[in-house]
Amino acid sequence: MKLEIINGHLVDPKNQIDQHANLYIADGRVIAVGKKPADWQADQSIDAKSKLVLPGLVELSASLREPGHEHKATVQSETKAAAAAGITSIACLPTTNPVVDTPAQVELIEQLSQSSGQCHVYVIGALTTNLNGENLSEMAALKAAGCVGVSNVFHPMKSSLVLRRAMEYASSQDLTVFSYPLVHALANHGCVHEGITSSRLGLPGIPAAAETAAVAFQIALIEELNVRTHFCRISTDRSVHMISRARFDKLPITADTSILHLYLTDQEIQGFDGLCHNQPPFRTLDDREGLRTGIQDGTLSAICADHQPHEIEAKLAPFQSTEPGSSTLETLLPLTLELVKEDVLTLSDAVNLITQQPADILGISAGNLCVGANADACIVDLKHSWILNSENMLSRGKNTPLLGDQLNSRVTHTILNGKLIYENKLN
Repeated sequence: MKLEIINGHLVDPKNQIDQHANLYIADGRVIAVGKKPADWQADQSIDAKSKLVLPGLVELSASLREPGHEHKATVQSETKAAAAAGITSIACLPTTNPVVDTPAQVELIEQLSQSSGQCHVYVIGALTTNLNGENLSEMAALKAAGCVGVSNVFHPMKSSLVLRRAMEYASSQDLTVFSYPLVHALANHGCVHEGITSSRLGLPGIPAAAETAAVAFQIALIEELNVRTHFCRISTDRSVHMISRARFDKLPITADTSILHLYLTDQEIQGFDGLCHNQPPFRTLDDREGLRTGIQDGTLSAICADHQPHEIEAKLAPFQSTEPGSSTLETLLPLTLELVKEDVLTLSDAVNLITQQPADILGISAGNLCVGANADACIVDLKHSWILNSENMLSRGKNTPLLGDQLNSRVTHTILNGKLIYENKLN
């Protein structure tokens, strides 16, 4: 099939394109940008006048819940939501049941994603068996099965020595360790940022040091072992400073933050609303500004949705008993583009943080519209305002603190491997 996208404002940071240009696609790949190929006759033409044309978004962290937690979401439901959000590549976490710690589990997820046909799904395997923090997983087998990295997510390691051995094993297999920095003893089962808000509400807090102490310790190990490490969901200003110094020292470190942490603070937690229960917690205004500085100066290499869909009941208990996390795939792009309107980022930098740079972290071929690359793209209407509600969310999880908020841009088309897989005509 030959597809052309014409009259759009094309933004492709990898190729330093930020201008009106046409895109030509054939046999699932980009064959030309700008100038029409010789003897070109399109089977389908999409007019993107007054719209942005972007590479397909790359999401670093999504809990797809299947297998084992289908009451929360499935691969089918969440990749469908991803397609509607312009996301064409997703890295999924190993926190399924059973845990993704064997090649058979990797193969199952890949089969489910291929059956869905809505999104490329890449698997992050378990750092330890069953995420128990004690016995190392068979990382060589996981890599051979296609895992793009390994992580223990927020599950604690049995000891510092086990963490060191796990990082050594990952390094020997040239696997990226996706680290969620948290000293569990300091977190002490807290559920909000430790500060004025937690004291006023009488909720147990998680101090900033629970994150920063873990970052500092792991930086010391990284310096010793030279293991490629990606710090996930950084939430404090102090962590940004430490990671900046480590990157200046040429350590093999990258880091991200979630889109909600670039907007929300602990002051949002009013009325004990379980939709604001997040891990890591929303922190102070100073921390939020530190994170914004981190994405401006390149310390933080990516913005992620950190998608964690839950069933309604998971958020209806008393705040401390609710399950942390938010359903965020469908708000990643609109909120990132708001950072451009607020002059936090340039358009090209904003797009880079959700396309090419996360693709580089995962080590995958995605996030750009190079000639010859897979034709994964999305078209965005910057003038379409809409209200986020449970009816227009395609994710099975409706758990987001942004319910009822106005968003000011929306994806109209998503192309995966040269095929139009999503279209919203936006009445």
